[in-house]
Amino acid sequence: MQQNNKKISNGVMLNIYPDSIGEKFSDTITMLKMPDFKKVFSLLYVLPTFFNSDLDRGFSIIDYDINKDLIDPKDLKDLNELQIKLKFDIVLNHLSVASPQFKDLLEHGNKSKFKDFFINWNEFWEGNGLKNEDGIVIPKPEFLNKLFMRKTGLPILKVRFPDGTEQPYWNTFYQQITYNPIAVTDLKNIKGLTEEQNLFIIDLINTAIKDNQDFTTINFEDCTPFKSAILQIIEQKRSYLGQMDVNAASPLVWEFYKETLKKLSEYGCNILRLDAFAYLHKQVGESNFFNKPGTWEYLERIKKIAQQNDLMLLPEIHAEYGLHLHDEVANEGYHIYDFFLPGLTIHTIENKTSKALIKWAKEIVAKKYKTVNMLGCHDGIPVLDLKGKEVNGVYNKGLLEDAEIESIMNTIMERGGRVKNLYDPSGNKISYYQINATFFSALGEDEQKLLLARVIQMFMPGIPQVWYLDVFAGKNNYEAADNGGSAGHKEINRTTLTMHDIEQGLKREVVAKQLDIIRLRNTSNAFSGQIEINDTIDSIIDIKWINGNTIAHLKANLQTNGFTIDQTENNLTNTMFF
Repeated sequence: MQQNNKKISNGVMLNIYPDSIGEKFSDTITMLKMPDFKKVFSLLYVLPTFFNSDLDRGFSIIDYDINKDLIDPKDLKDLNELQIKLKFDIVLNHLSVASPQFKDLLEHGNKSKFKDFFINWNEFWEGNGLKNEDGIVIPKPEFLNKLFMRKTGLPILKVRFPDGTEQPYWNTFYQQITYNPIAVTDLKNIKGLTEEQNLFIIDLINTAIKDNQDFTTINFEDCTPFKSAILQIIEQKRSYLGQMDVNAASPLVWEFYKETLKKLSEYGCNILRLDAFAYLHKQVGESNFFNKPGTWEYLERIKKIAQQNDLMLLPEIHAEYGLHLHDEVANEGYHIYDFFLPGLTIHTIENKTSKALIKWAKEIVAKKYKTVNMLGCHDGIPVLDLKGKEVNGVYNKGLLEDAEIESIMNTIMERGGRVKNLYDPSGNKISYYQINATFFSALGEDEQKLLLARVIQMFMPGIPQVWYLDVFAGKNNYEAADNGGSAGHKEINRTTLTMHDIEQGLKREVVAKQLDIIRLRNTSNAFSGQIEINDTIDSIIDIKWINGNTIAHLKANLQTNGFTIDQTENNLTNTMFF
């Protein structure tokens, strides 16, 4: 088959944290200036520790000012001179507890100008549920059972207002409450305590904090009459980490979006990824994941702001293929993430059949999807996305059968991967979500398989996005995963590479060959032309890109994992063997 794909970008995108290479962002730029990286990348996706943040490796934004610990304004000038364009994130659904807006709310309570900037859970559900013994409104079952959850329990964080009241705020993603040690000065307003009692209480409380003990169970002995006042002090001193959902019904939130998009454009941003946008619109009686038509209305408002700042939007959405949300987003003219490719590539290589992969490639071309694809990334290898889904009583097939998806998962887990699941409000697992592993380790740390996976990605339609660690055939980092806390599973694929690691890595054949393949994709005009996905037996992949006299032709044998690339310019052909 042959289709026109002229709108698909020719450039390849490197994906990093500002400190993925060396210690600061300038070290990445030093790497990109090396001869080995000449003309390899045209785009750079810098994850949001570029900005001021405090949790979830950048996705809990404090503000969108440059993180001066990692970034120097000169770095942006150097990137511009390399003719490398930037992609950033805006985290639409939430901001950090440490953001100026939420800090103002904690300081001033109901008198804060940002009172409606975030979502008070009880006020949102008022009249649509009953309060439990902790003062939290539990939505009616018909509402609660419909909610799409990302973690166990209700999506709330209880915070303390200056008047001593506990207020629950909507918190879809991460949170952490820290009880801080108390000192003598904290007890000064409790009248009647002796110096000896002060020391007793401090030792008792600070030990309980260290041991994660329930304060209400503590025996205060002769200080029991002061228990209520002591507990008030403990609670008043607690601190928070958390990603607090913003209230997109508030005009202040949209003013914030306008200021942010203008700021990112001034940094040099060309592509803007909309993180967690599908959670933004909230309404009683909806799943509060991609509510319709509310989500579309919000996207349209964001698009208008983006157009004013010359930004290309990339909405980020994870959902089952059978739900066909990717269709809806693409039909509205947006670029979409090809979250299907990572799992399909592993399935293709491990099962030595291209059937599912080629079917998806032909669908991209036939439906003229504008995609950004990837293998590894800062998050995990998506598997939920490949599933089918029942919609209005009709089952829509996935790109793979459930048994095939389970096989991918089991293979990666046997090779050391970690699984991330989704849960219902009662804490029961409802679905797997993603597997965390480096792509190299997911492929059994087989260098030829990694090269095959890379060339498949480079010949697929779309803008290829390449995780820095995959370029250097990075292996699972179990120590980082084990020590990473609640989101530690993700750290398995986020190892920082020193400049020495880069220099040594460039001596490896698997690295040099990947750079050759990526450079071809980044520089050949063939990939701005037409694509031919040639029908053949399932163990062969035959894809050709043609633009006038420039041709790039991939022929891969899944039985051997070997492949060739024929490059043709002005009727002269050069063959690369792998």
